[in-house]
Amino acid sequence: MTRTALDYDDNWFSADELAYLRRRLPITYVHAVPLLLGTAGEVERIGLLMRQSEGRLGRELVGGRVKYHEPLRAALQRHLESDLGPLALPRMPESLTPFHVAEYFPTEGESQYYDPRQHAIALCYTVPVTGECQPSQDALSVDWYTPAQAVADTVAADMAHGQHNIVKLALAHCGVLP
Repeated sequence: MTRTALDYDDNWFSADELAYLRRRLPITYVHAVPLLLGTAGEVERIGLLMRQSEGRLGRELVGGRVKYHEPLRAALQRHLESDLGPLALPRMPESLTPFHVAEYFPTEGESQYYDPRQHAIALCYTVPVTGECQPSQDALSVDWYTPAQAVADTVAADMAHGQHNIVKLALAHCGVLP
């Protein structure tokens, strides 16, 4: 069997290495829009995280970087568990085809997504959850919104980097446009 960086626990970068790479390469991310579904499979609520980031409180999607040699499904599962807790019981998508690909640029105005740190590519998924969500890591809370609430201007104003656009696209992908 071939050994990989994973076998040596050498699959993550130091802060300095990551800063260097962010200035030179697009970084791959996964985003998940957690959903609570009704008995007929309709979207009843969308989960958004509350985090302190860049010196302010704000709403964010579940997600983060994909590690070197990490399958996308594993990265998505890791971030769901990390952000929503081990009892969230996400129903992972059968297909790894994202409903949207968000391209973040470090220059404002290049796209509807902006990240001053880097050029990043985020593969976006909707993921129904059936268990109890308890925020973990650096998430302060997981708050659930109806589709109409999730696209309200007040929620959009709390979301940085254009992520409110991903929420709208997730609802459209699920056939719900308030």
